[in-house]
Amino acid sequence: MSKLKDKLAVLPDKPGCYLMKNAKGEIIYVGKAKVLKNRVRSYFTGSHDGKTQLLVSEIADFEYIVVSSAIEALILECNLIKEHDPRYNVMLKDDKTYPYLKITNEPQPRLEITRKVLKDKARYFGPYANAGAAADVKKLLDRLYPLRKCKTMPKQVCLYYHLGQCLAPCVNEIDPAENQRIVDEICKFLDGGHEEVKQELTQKMMQAAEQMEFERAKELRDQIRNIEAVMEKQKVTFTDTVDRDIIGFAVEKGWMCVQVFYMRQGKMIERQTTSFPYYGDETEDFMSFLTQFYYEKQQALPKEILLPEQSEPELLAEWLGVKVLTPKRGKKYELVQMAVENARIALEEKFALMSKDDARTVQAVHNLGHLLGIKTPVRIEAFDNSNIQGTEPVSAMVVFTNGRPDKKEYRKYKIQTVQGPDDYGSMREVIRRRYTRLLRENQPLPDLIVIDGGKGQISAAVDILENELGLYIPVCGLAKDDKHKTAELLFGDPPQAIPLRHDSYEFYLLQRIQDEVHRFAISFHRQARSKTMLSSQLDEIPGIGEKRRKLLFQHFGSLAKMREATVEQYRQIGIGDKLAREIIAFLRQNGKESEKMN
Repeated sequence: MSKLKDKLAVLPDKPGCYLMKNAKGEIIYVGKAKVLKNRVRSYFTGSHDGKTQLLVSEIADFEYIVVSSAIEALILECNLIKEHDPRYNVMLKDDKTYPYLKITNEPQPRLEITRKVLKDKARYFGPYANAGAAADVKKLLDRLYPLRKCKTMPKQVCLYYHLGQCLAPCVNEIDPAENQRIVDEICKFLDGGHEEVKQELTQKMMQAAEQMEFERAKELRDQIRNIEAVMEKQKVTFTDTVDRDIIGFAVEKGWMCVQVFYMRQGKMIERQTTSFPYYGDETEDFMSFLTQFYYEKQQALPKEILLPEQSEPELLAEWLGVKVLTPKRGKKYELVQMAVENARIALEEKFALMSKDDARTVQAVHNLGHLLGIKTPVRIEAFDNSNIQGTEPVSAMVVFTNGRPDKKEYRKYKIQTVQGPDDYGSMREVIRRRYTRLLRENQPLPDLIVIDGGKGQISAAVDILENELGLYIPVCGLAKDDKHKTAELLFGDPPQAIPLRHDSYEFYLLQRIQDEVHRFAISFHRQARSKTMLSSQLDEIPGIGEKRRKLLFQHFGSLAKMREATVEQYRQIGIGDKLAREIIAFLRQNGKESEKMN
């Protein structure tokens, strides 16, 4: 602590970023500050809520980087978070991507739909509510503007050329000015100029009709109707056609929820909800979220961003180069308040569902203890064996604490003393190994052991616990029906079926435990079996020993790649041409036989 006090005393009165570290030297939090001295000291003075106290309790050291302005601190913070992935920082891990329309930056540009916004000097428009909406707009633009359609340039003209929807740069020399004119018109259309395009098409339609070019007039009329059908689908929520992002946030119980409303061309097309625990100042963490949110989207920014008052709009505006407002009244203020209210409601719903789920789970654990006549089984350890006709027998253990899986406590066991398909012998070995170790290392014992099996497995486990280790831990079994579904709970000496309604939360908890341990055991067995199968195939080839087998797998990674490799590739790792040909021939023959069997 004295070291921290010394460093706090000499903090500079300048903007910058600070990196909090734990006792292991790991960076656990990154923040930014307009004045480093004031912000960093605030962590070690005054009172904080529970989550911030947890962060502060882990801080053993810190370092800082001085920058010349608040905007530099904002960008540096984002880069440091992405680089170090600190456990207490807001991390934007949004797996939902929206479609954009993109005009590629190529000599012969092309219009396409993409979900990735890259810094490639292309023009991006969106986001669109869904892929269907983006496809409708692209289809309309493809009919109106004859840009290149083919992703790979063909050797001859395609159907689009004959339909008048492509200039055929594959065979024709296209003036760059003509391409630029078409791109400008598409950009104008997507920037809200479709009404102007409609008016131009209407004038052309009238002229064609006057000149008695009725086929041309009909084509223009259809284009106008297509524009109306595609562009007027959604309700207009604003009188202008400015693209806007409206963002609000709410905080409660150490959680923050951010709502982003996308408004494009005056229409509310989509909203995005993100919830996460936060540990610092709410304004700082909200701005940290926004920095990450816009970091990847700078090529497709809206013209305007609306934020609540508890934000730093000047920083965002300076960085992004767009208008960022915190409206105080009027329609824009109402839109921000709508985003804030939606964030608040989303948090309320989250906590309501969490409390109900937690309460039900805790009650199920308590009821299970009451049903079995034991104390509440806070810690439950469950076991399952897995083998196929005795090959590669393995066992797995999962741990549930307060009714929830505790995955860091899971364990895998390769059966060492049992030959063949002997579930009772495997159970004895695993129970002996697990609880001998807990006793030796003086680790806490479970309140209940759950065996995936019937009376025989229960008796095997109890025998080891009581007669070898002197432990009296309650053991229950989960017997399955002929459809391999959880059928009944077995408990006691001798084990008897315990009445348990199949629609109860206790039964649901036991099902979750059984499914989880079975999944964990099966996945472990598949790993062990696949390694053995791969090795055994190579062992059948004369001249392949353990050393060469390891070398082959290290270099190629799989039998499939060995099968498709060339003799030259085998030569690179020191295997002669004759042996290489034998390996390839053997694996290819085995591959054909496997295909016939399948």
